[in-house]
Amino acid sequence: MSKKTSDFFVERLQAWGVTRIYGYPGDGINGVLGAIQRANKAGAGIEFIQVRHEEMAAFMAAGHAKFTGELGVCLSTGGPGATHLLTGLYDAKMDHAPVLAIAGQAEATARGASYQQEMNLDRIFADVANFVQEAAAPAQVQHLVDRGVRIAKAQNGVAVLILPKDIQDEAWQPPQHAHGFTHSGPGYQRPKIVPYEEDLRRAADVLNAGKKVAILIGSGARAAAVEVVQAANVLGAGVAKALLGKDVLPDDAPFVTGSIGLLGTKPSWELMQNCDTLLMIGTGFPWTEFLPAEGKVRAVQIDIDPAMLGLRYPCEVNLHGDAAETLRALLPLLTHKDDRKWQEQIAVQVRDWWTLMEARAMAPANPVNPQRVVWEMSPQLPDNAIVTSDSGSCANWFARDYRVKQGQRATLSGGLACMGAAVPFAIAAKFAYPEKPVVALVGDGAMQMNNMAELITIQKYWQQWADPRLIVCVFNNQDLNQVTWEQRVMEGNPRFEASQQLPDVQYARFAESLGLQGIFVDRPEDLAAAWQQALSATKPVVLEVKTDPEVAPLPPHITFKQAKAFMSSMAKGDRGVTQVISDTASQLLHPKR
Repeated sequence: MSKKTSDFFVERLQAWGVTRIYGYPGDGINGVLGAIQRANKAGAGIEFIQVRHEEMAAFMAAGHAKFTGELGVCLSTGGPGATHLLTGLYDAKMDHAPVLAIAGQAEATARGASYQQEMNLDRIFADVANFVQEAAAPAQVQHLVDRGVRIAKAQNGVAVLILPKDIQDEAWQPPQHAHGFTHSGPGYQRPKIVPYEEDLRRAADVLNAGKKVAILIGSGARAAAVEVVQAANVLGAGVAKALLGKDVLPDDAPFVTGSIGLLGTKPSWELMQNCDTLLMIGTGFPWTEFLPAEGKVRAVQIDIDPAMLGLRYPCEVNLHGDAAETLRALLPLLTHKDDRKWQEQIAVQVRDWWTLMEARAMAPANPVNPQRVVWEMSPQLPDNAIVTSDSGSCANWFARDYRVKQGQRATLSGGLACMGAAVPFAIAAKFAYPEKPVVALVGDGAMQMNNMAELITIQKYWQQWADPRLIVCVFNNQDLNQVTWEQRVMEGNPRFEASQQLPDVQYARFAESLGLQGIFVDRPEDLAAAWQQALSATKPVVLEVKTDPEVAPLPPHITFKQAKAFMSSMAKGDRGVTQVISDTASQLLHPKR
């Protein structure tokens, strides 16, 4: 049988090192699926992971890229299958994760005829993709794969390849050595990118002149953890972490102030308000109101993406370069600061903060304080654990109550802040690292939106993982809780029952119906044992905790406007006003254990 274009396509993906594709079938992409099947029979194939929804496939591809640094790949049919990919691809785009999306399409011979499932997918994907192209002939496929993958890897972005159904099944015809054809090849190695010596010296002058240096790191600093610590030690600096950089440094370092922003810590807020010099490394942290006031401090930024330089704060020196390589070149130019008062002050604030976090987590609630769920989890996690968080109020507890250890990994949907990402991220983590335990922290809103279905995916594949532990922890408070608090604090409105109330679903029992293990907790004193049971299980677990929706996700700094809006919402007749005010007061008044 002659080789089909789809067979060459799969071979080319393998030449680029692709070993796994997350996706869902459909007639528009059956040619590629057939090629994957034939390659698997020949013993040199690509693993295909069948998800429950194409959006989840894109999230899994993004999760794979975030956890491994490698290209994540997802696949769909054309039409609605392709449009379903968009949300997950936007997560990859906004968090700078390299992802390749493969989408089917109506036959090329029918294009322009308003055919079934025919869409102008190149236009639809134009905003999300760094590179998008629809194949029109077999000879074109070679350079489309080569260019698409290379751009995704080089630019840490999204590439989309659209393959009409008939093109997939045509006989493979390599490009001719003739006018009108082009010849490409696979392969890409990221170069060493370091700023000029002159710019490094300018940056060193700024940092050396500072007496109170603050460092802000994001996911772009992940490969530079050692160098960040060295810089902090030389400069006597404190280090705050954007959420995507939460796992770059462990939280047991006394100069690490934890997360920054609305979900951040008070020490990070104080660090930014009182510093005189700011060094930003590999971060696109968006909320500039949590950074120093413009012009108040001198600033230096390091980023591999020049488009991110000077975007969040007006920096005196912008250094385009790899974080680790740039810091290695910068460190010899830095002067060791003998006065450690600034860093010692930071250490005291960090110690006091963790004491406060424990007190808040142990405060009584009705029935379970959601902070305590994560607080009890944190010390029990193995050093090689991977944690994912969904968007919503659970992200607050992930940001504040989870104390990252050296060797642990963690992520969430950062720039997009999308609901429904935690479970697909966790599944991708298990496929990438089947020997490691994984925990997904999920609100009941995200579970009902799309994550319950992906428990079926877990059931389908878990027995092939070396370590079967995958724990989906569901915060069941029957409320779209983050938005409820935004209604109260940002809008000054009471909770809107029609939009916020969620049905009470028995998540643990649903897991058991699938053959997974379910654990239900509605008493705070049972949490520690429940986590121990889940982390000792021999199959994936859904740990469902009945949590109190009235425990406020307090920001690190409460403005007068926020306080006024909150009291206004209470005065307008919010649900359970007495309980809300009581719970909030117990958090603000530094409860004792």
